[in-house]
Amino acid sequence: MPVSPSVVIGVDSSTQSAKAVAVDAATGRVLGLGRAPHTVTGTGGARESDPEEWWTALVTAVRAAVRDAGVDPGSVTGIAVAGQQHGLVALGADHRPLRPALLWNDTRSAPQAAALADRFGGPKSWLERTGSVPVASMTAAKWQWLREHEPHHAEATAAVRLPHDLLTERLSGEAVTDPGDASGTCWYAPADGAYDPALLDLLGLTPAQLPTVAPTGATRAGGLTAAAAEALGLPRTVAVAAGTGDNMAAAVGLGLGAAGLLDHPVVSLGTSGTVFAATRGRPADPALAGFAATDGTRLPLGCTLNCTLAVDRFAALLGLDREDALPGGETVVLPYLDGERTPDLPAASGLLTGLRHTTDPRAILGAAYEGAAFTVLRALDGLLAACGLDPADPAVRTRPLRLIGGGARGRTWTDTVRRLSGRPLVVPAATELVALGAAALAAGASTGEDPVALATAWGTGAGETLPALARDEETWERIEGVLGTAAAGLLS
Repeated sequence: MPVSPSVVIGVDSSTQSAKAVAVDAATGRVLGLGRAPHTVTGTGGARESDPEEWWTALVTAVRAAVRDAGVDPGSVTGIAVAGQQHGLVALGADHRPLRPALLWNDTRSAPQAAALADRFGGPKSWLERTGSVPVASMTAAKWQWLREHEPHHAEATAAVRLPHDLLTERLSGEAVTDPGDASGTCWYAPADGAYDPALLDLLGLTPAQLPTVAPTGATRAGGLTAAAAEALGLPRTVAVAAGTGDNMAAAVGLGLGAAGLLDHPVVSLGTSGTVFAATRGRPADPALAGFAATDGTRLPLGCTLNCTLAVDRFAALLGLDREDALPGGETVVLPYLDGERTPDLPAASGLLTGLRHTTDPRAILGAAYEGAAFTVLRALDGLLAACGLDPADPAVRTRPLRLIGGGARGRTWTDTVRRLSGRPLVVPAATELVALGAAALAAGASTGEDPVALATAWGTGAGETLPALARDEETWERIEGVLGTAAAGLLS
């Protein structure tokens, strides 16, 4: 009977679902995949989920991945969770959620974010302290919203957790986070590697309510608790890594580490659109999140709220297949259906302009793609500028982009990004980079090896290169002009 390989499990607990991969720790080969859905509720800017459902989905996905892999559960040596960033989980004295979690794309906390940003000397001081200026997405703003709108819940909160923190604690019994996900709270100081005491005082939090910050996401938090081992059908000897946020895990899966890879900035097309790059520097730009990477270095990131989900909504409204699109022509769509984070327009709604009697519905859908891709690529220009690079420099503009996320599998998405960026694209062959990055963290926890080096050796960031197309300056300038007019008052 063949001997099962040493297997590690990476979990991507995202907004919409939990995905788990069972991976051969030696080669990085995906042996099995499991998934289970999450439910998101809320209207009028509210976006919430039941954290208990995250745990149920994780158990379902992990069991399915091990079953799909066909391996002996006893061969599993490590597990790590990468979770959606910023979500606020308030736990009571019984360590159970007091209410549904406030998710990253819940924009109700925009007034609290603006008020916080004015404290401590304004945005510049926040950048120096935390690397980021509070916006509605950040956990600090959500906690302040809870204090103001549901003070009974805030007062009853014994512990505050991020989504991945909660799941790691359910697995290991240890309250632990990592520098990467902690850096998205706006109460953690990446330069100091610790929570900022003055900000905790401002927010009415104490260190005792927060998880310990492990040195890296690959730090071993412990083994599985008896309850977790039984739920998952795995041995208690499985090493549980501290884990990290989803964007940080994607960077690990791509092999982005301390050396920095600004030659290959990353564009991720999912429910949200994100752009990020690994760097040793500390770019200071209020439009960026100055995140730490899971290894404690830098992962500056720009994020938009409206990406693939918003475009799919336009396809549904038009009764079209998502791939049945044409270039927008004179039609412009700003698909800000959930408000927007970059640019910072939390109260925005979608905008459609340039319609004629002769407008083809497929061009409206194409314009939605263009509006979403433009917003992400505009954030990329800001990221590059903050890192000391001129986005207009031909030597910079022609560098390849790594395109990841669900949108990277869509023909219209890749064509639109190529046309509006004028850059070649590298599309990794691996489809679950967040989960694979988590698997590398799990392997690091079980073996002590560097997870970025492991992912690089596994080749998870390798893939097809699509040559550059001529940059569509006319469409870019048309959308930029509409955004400039809209941001002046029409969207907010």
